[in-house]
Amino acid sequence: MPTSLSPNLAPDKQREMLRQMLTIRRFEERASADYNAGKIYGVVHCYIGEEATAVGVCTALGRGDRIISTHRGHGHCIAKGADLNRMMAELYGRQTGYCKGKGGSMHIADFGIGMLGANGIVAGGISIITGAGLAAQMEGKGGVAVSFFGDGASNAGPFHECLNIAATWKLPMLYVCENNLHAAQTSAAQTHALPDVAGRAAGYGIPGIVVDGNDVFAVYQAANAAVDRARSGGGPTLIECKTYRQRAHTERKGQADPRDKAEVDAWMRKDPIALLERRLREQGELDDAGLQSIEGDIMAALEAAIAFAEASPFPLPEHATDDVFSA
Repeated sequence: MPTSLSPNLAPDKQREMLRQMLTIRRFEERASADYNAGKIYGVVHCYIGEEATAVGVCTALGRGDRIISTHRGHGHCIAKGADLNRMMAELYGRQTGYCKGKGGSMHIADFGIGMLGANGIVAGGISIITGAGLAAQMEGKGGVAVSFFGDGASNAGPFHECLNIAATWKLPMLYVCENNLHAAQTSAAQTHALPDVAGRAAGYGIPGIVVDGNDVFAVYQAANAAVDRARSGGGPTLIECKTYRQRAHTERKGQADPRDKAEVDAWMRKDPIALLERRLREQGELDDAGLQSIEGDIMAALEAAIAFAEASPFPLPEHATDDVFSA
């Protein structure tokens, strides 16, 4: 995997990347705590440990570019600019949430910022966002579409079908595989014939790049180059971000985690936020006071989001069929 160089980003932008990553981390920690306290219904899949991938990619995008997420999607939403109040309200099942409290953790969408939704179906979003890539090409405004998916989804049919058609039509696409080495409880070593998903790009004649998914600068550099290629008509790129979820598959209490403890501990030492914080300190762009200021702002925003959610009403029974369509 290539290591990142000093990014061509202003110090303020680098600190903003840290702010976004910390926002994701603190949001997920609170979501986990509130889920286990019985305040959040359904299920929660935390993005803790993978923050650099979402932030690195989305930093390379514009507001009008479109993305699609996965069942582990809060990080992508936040990195693309979603409103914390509406996100938390959705997790709490309240009317003021993004899906009016009826979608929950795995179905947050905000078309206004180019977030076309999270998806509870493994590989379910890949086809949808490839259609958005075709739409961007037809619109002719230089838009780009990004599919986030996991290593498990790379073994599903839509992955291969969509890469093939995107390559054939030179769609302005980024396919971003967040390879955290495990699909739910199953190790990728048991299901992948080769260790790198990016190698599959060769079969479709497009670039396949492996990056350190815990290095936000490396992710940004790879994504930025792929975005430039897509905007200029060069077609799609497959980016594989090697990363790791620090938590079990879901936040359910008592859930068995079959992963090897030594593997988990090794990846915990590669924490993406600690890595970025250390680099900013080494560059003289962050000190204790600056970090405390960032953390204070984030916690204040999260407390406001919790208060907003708790003060919002639940959907009424007569709302059950609102926004439901059938032929």
